[in-house]
Amino acid sequence: MTSPTTQADDVRDTLDVGALRHPDSMKWTLYPPDVIPMWVADMDYPVAPAILDALRERLTRGLGYHQLRGDPELLPLLRAHLAAQGLDDLPEGGIAFLPGVVPGLYAAVHALTTPGEPVVTMTPIYHPFHMAITDLGRRVAGVPLREGETGYEINWAALDAASRGSRLLMLCHPHNPTGRVWTAEELEKLRDLAIARDLFVVSDELHADLRYTGSAFEAFAADPRVRSRTITLTGPCKAYNTAGLGIGAMVGHNAGLVSRVRSAAGGLMGHEGAMSVTMWRAALSGAGPWLEDTVAYLQTNRDFLMAYLREKLPWVRAYAPEATYLAWLDLRDHPRAGDIQAFLLNEAKVAVHDGPVFAPEAQKAQYQGFVRLNFATSRAILTEALDRMATALNSAR
Repeated sequence: MTSPTTQADDVRDTLDVGALRHPDSMKWTLYPPDVIPMWVADMDYPVAPAILDALRERLTRGLGYHQLRGDPELLPLLRAHLAAQGLDDLPEGGIAFLPGVVPGLYAAVHALTTPGEPVVTMTPIYHPFHMAITDLGRRVAGVPLREGETGYEINWAALDAASRGSRLLMLCHPHNPTGRVWTAEELEKLRDLAIARDLFVVSDELHADLRYTGSAFEAFAADPRVRSRTITLTGPCKAYNTAGLGIGAMVGHNAGLVSRVRSAAGGLMGHEGAMSVTMWRAALSGAGPWLEDTVAYLQTNRDFLMAYLREKLPWVRAYAPEATYLAWLDLRDHPRAGDIQAFLLNEAKVAVHDGPVFAPEAQKAQYQGFVRLNFATSRAILTEALDRMATALNSAR
């Protein structure tokens, strides 16, 4: 299997580990130098030239307060981008900027539920979901996804049962860590459930631009039936590899609901930064070709990873992610499943995210033996990491 052959891909193919391990990188400096980090959701690739050029140009001008009421250049770009995903006709006040998507999760829980209430989500789940619920004194009504023939599926009966008595569904679309992109049929059933159970919905769509499905992305709130009850959270940091420039947006067709949720955090949340606004403008206006090439490269890495597992680690259960650069691997058949993350770190010198991180306290044992692996790196680094893992895992079986 070969990688794309554009010049940008040549850069991705020749990453310098020494340069990646710079002192500002949490990903590359948390563990000792002999460890390959495949854990936190950063890509190892250089940032798009269009973004870097825009940031350099921005530094030639003052860095006072920027347009905190909504940047007049970013807003139309973002509206057009969202309209392509089905979020058209957003009203005045339908977009509120945030310092990141995670604060939006906390704000939604705080604004739309009360302490002690259950909040519904599907597990495993990106850990700030269940952290936002428990940190604010609510209860996680976590509904485990179940394994199907081709990927993880929603347990509809369990989800319906968990929704009784709740006022909020927290949806991850595309789903982190399994990489599912919910189909049109699944989205329709989720919308029917939200209406039937009178649920508010917070849909985290941060990974929407990192898809391998070949079809257009359909936002949860693309259906007018659920627009009045839905808050969509989005941002550029995953698609454009700019997590260090925190920014996000809370989007909704119900401007009153957007205001209610954004106001719930008040001054505790802070605001987006001037350089972050510049970055997002440049991403939407000039970094499209870079993103297209990056997704193509990621897809070849995904396919290489799945082929490698079939050949060298056939006992590992995994489904090819439909989006994200994160693979959810089931290593429960290994004798060291009980401490698999530590085993891989110590014996293979590969750092991955431990499965229990993605579950609330009551379900952590259920996901022991799973790991999440980040394949957004060069083919050479990915191959080295997989070779290390295969050697360590197979020798201990």
